[in-house]
Amino acid sequence: MSLAWQQQPERGSPIGARAMIWVAESLGRPVARVMLYPICAYFLLSSGAARRSVSRFRERVLGRPASWTELFRHYHVFASTILDRLYFLRAQLALFDVRFHGLDVLDRELAKGQGCVLLGAHLGSFEAVRAVGIFRRQLDIRVLMDEQNAPMIRNLIQELNPAVAETVIQVGGVETMLQVKECLDAGGIVGVMGDRVTQNDQTVACKFFGREARFPTGPIRLAHVTRAPVLLFFGLYRGGNRYEVHLESFSLEAPSSHDRRAVDVNQAVQRYADRLADYCRRAPENWFNFYDYWDEYR
Repeated sequence: MSLAWQQQPERGSPIGARAMIWVAESLGRPVARVMLYPICAYFLLSSGAARRSVSRFRERVLGRPASWTELFRHYHVFASTILDRLYFLRAQLALFDVRFHGLDVLDRELAKGQGCVLLGAHLGSFEAVRAVGIFRRQLDIRVLMDEQNAPMIRNLIQELNPAVAETVIQVGGVETMLQVKECLDAGGIVGVMGDRVTQNDQTVACKFFGREARFPTGPIRLAHVTRAPVLLFFGLYRGGNRYEVHLESFSLEAPSSHDRRAVDVNQAVQRYADRLADYCRRAPENWFNFYDYWDEYR
């Protein structure tokens, strides 16, 4: 996996985004969803490199070439989750049917009095996962994120819900580890994505759908350093107003020695890649990495 995602310019414009927000808030979700069709058609036709990357991903997952209808569906699922982020940020949760799997695992870990790390991916919606804290109780949920790559989205989140914007911990910041530790020590939750490499990341080559891709080791090393329990999370969009949030335990063995640490970390990252592949098979259209993930065409 490369840094290609950081080299992709943010698509869309602030004026277009604000126009869509006006439609969504003034005319409602059904009307806004109708507008997604021409928007998706435009991006499908105009984003050649991204379209080819999605097509290759789907062929690798499903074992057959992707049709134009399937590619459009892929773009539409992505656009739907972006639209729904607005309503999640506005706490309009009654619009959605969100079903949770594995909340007992989360409750069991939090009952120990220590926070935990939620390890996810750009597969589905993180905002649906954040709803865990709203539906269940007011959990302190922070997310590690590289905001510099999407300034327009960052600014819109700040406008829509400043309280949510304040829960973001900038990756690589001077106080990153201090903020993470403070959250975990207070019994909170830190969410981190494990499927994209950022600048200066240490990586490991993993098997991912039969080919080698590089994954960052940072999230696993973070869990080792903080000694926090780790749960995998995936908020899959299932069409209409339906989401499925999956939570599952992801146990990490304490490194037995300094020499074993690198081996343990590499094995844990491979286990993560295997679980990610399993959820990709369940919902391939939820894959939101629109670039050459295996670095084969660069």
